[in-house]
Amino acid sequence: MEKQGSLSINSENIFPIIKKWLYSDHDIFIRELISNGCDAITKLHKLSLMGEYEEAEGEEYKIEVYASAKDKTLTFVDNGIGMTAEEVDKYINQIAFSGATDFINTYKDKTNEDQIIGHFGLGFYSAFMVADKVTIETCSYKKDARPVFWECDGGTEFTMSESDDDTRGTAITLYLNEESFEFANEYRVREVIQKYCAFMPYNIYFINEDKMEEEAAKKAAEDKKKVIEVDTTEEDDLVGDEPKKTDDAKETEDETPEDKGPKPLNDTHPLWMKNAKDCTEEEYIEFYQKVFLDFKKPLFWIHLNMDYPFNIKGILYFPKVNTQYDQLEGTIKLYNNQVFIADNIKEVIPEFLLLLKGVIDCPDLPLNVSRSALQNDGFVKKISDYITKKVADKLSGMCKTEKEEYEKYWDDISPFIKFGCIRDEKFCEKMTDYMLFKNLEDKYVTLPEYLEAGKEKYENKVFYVTDEQAQSQYIKMFKEEGMDAVYLTHNIDNAYITHLEGKNENVKFLRIDADLSENFVGEALTEEQTKEYTEKLSEIFKKATGKEKLTIKVENLKNEAVSSMLTLSEESRRMAEMMRMYSMPGMDPNMFGAEGETLVLNAGNKLVKYVLENPEGEHVNTICCQLYDLAVLANKPLSSEEMTAFVARSNEILGMLI
Repeated sequence: MEKQGSLSINSENIFPIIKKWLYSDHDIFIRELISNGCDAITKLHKLSLMGEYEEAEGEEYKIEVYASAKDKTLTFVDNGIGMTAEEVDKYINQIAFSGATDFINTYKDKTNEDQIIGHFGLGFYSAFMVADKVTIETCSYKKDARPVFWECDGGTEFTMSESDDDTRGTAITLYLNEESFEFANEYRVREVIQKYCAFMPYNIYFINEDKMEEEAAKKAAEDKKKVIEVDTTEEDDLVGDEPKKTDDAKETEDETPEDKGPKPLNDTHPLWMKNAKDCTEEEYIEFYQKVFLDFKKPLFWIHLNMDYPFNIKGILYFPKVNTQYDQLEGTIKLYNNQVFIADNIKEVIPEFLLLLKGVIDCPDLPLNVSRSALQNDGFVKKISDYITKKVADKLSGMCKTEKEEYEKYWDDISPFIKFGCIRDEKFCEKMTDYMLFKNLEDKYVTLPEYLEAGKEKYENKVFYVTDEQAQSQYIKMFKEEGMDAVYLTHNIDNAYITHLEGKNENVKFLRIDADLSENFVGEALTEEQTKEYTEKLSEIFKKATGKEKLTIKVENLKNEAVSSMLTLSEESRRMAEMMRMYSMPGMDPNMFGAEGETLVLNAGNKLVKYVLENPEGEHVNTICCQLYDLAVLANKPLSSEEMTAFVARSNEILGMLI
């Protein structure tokens, strides 16, 4: 049997779902209720701009949050547009009927929605996640409007009546449930307001009702005491000049109302909302340190400000990091109309920029109903692409016009940029000509410049240093031969050079100790000599050192003073580093003695010649072990057992000299 109709929603079933599952974090109800207050004020202000409401001169638009740990209540008060009984019935009693959307539709020809926060009509109901009962007292801005009192105990039943408070605005009181008493604590409320509402557009004040009552009682007692003192004072004392004020009284009189009253918890005009030309360096640094609690001075920043085709503002900071110790982990705070949404939302912010610190405010973000996730991937991708472009433009522009500053920052910013090139193809294309490498002369060169300078001696090869101290022997040999190398000392460099090799098929990156360049070899040995020396020395060294996997290579090096060197093939080392990065068992790239290691022996060195000529000599084992350990020491520290043996052997050799 065929039947057609409309799906019905049972409010008794949906309300518990809204209360329990709408928001993943229960503390977010504070953000929602304060946001509603901001919207109420924004509506009233817009009506004033349209000439439909006359603002009182000097009136401060504000939101007040009252907490009482004694009564287990939390109250949110705004002096915004307020509601009539009809509006309460329309916007509160009907779930998901948005007053903000209704307002925008009503005045769509006279206003825009940029500053309106709410759109779904569900934020108010977040109160029931933490409250057993909620009350509303509200009075509309409209002339002759009657104040309204509304009450609901968390079910679907409510009561409405006329209130006796005709102050314009709305007060929402939450009677907290047993699991949520923490939200009546002053420090907890302040913490949540600071988290979500630190930059909302109207002043937010916190009032501790319990302290206020205590102070009022104390003042009443003091006033009563003063009255008693005056009544018992003799008449003569009251004749003549007014009694002199005490120091305390003078201080009280000198205090301004601002000194006495509570201070706003938020900054209504955050730096990102201003034009970049109106912001000073000191303001940028102060904002950075305040928001991110990082008291190191940032390297530089990018101020985002775009109105079309979407509205986005923000500031991205490149922090100064110690790349050896600090984790490359930043924080990008995402806001919607100055309301905090979340940290590091990857759909909006390109993954590589999550290494930075900053704020992004985009009123056009297509948020879901809980304002904690995004919808419309295509639109969000455009925002992400815009941010990427702005960062690339800033960096490339700096390289073109402020080359010295760019070079000065390079060591700090290069991990960010390299990660960006690996993760984002468009960013990589924009940055190709602005990637720098520091060479052995401490000068910055681009990849094409390095390859051009070395094309006669090492065409299409890029030699690099990962540890200046450990690889000092190789660096010395390179310099003596007039060869160059670049420093790649960050853990991201291994992935980055693999990425570069993929984009430049003919270019090969080799660590400075990965292989012995032909440039260091003098007169070549004959094939017969090479075979004879290699077989003979392999047998002797393996027996002396006990390392059966040791590979021996014999070369006639130009520098006869160099007796032995260790090399580790680039492929083996990269594989070992990858295994270590992913915590896989296997080779450690610093543990020489593994497969892929080669001991290069200089056929022209007198110690190597001695071993070749005296394979059964008394001191051959000592010389072989010492040559091997010296080669290892040029790459890494010896183990404790190896170092003990090395020291003992060195003393033995010195004893031979005596």
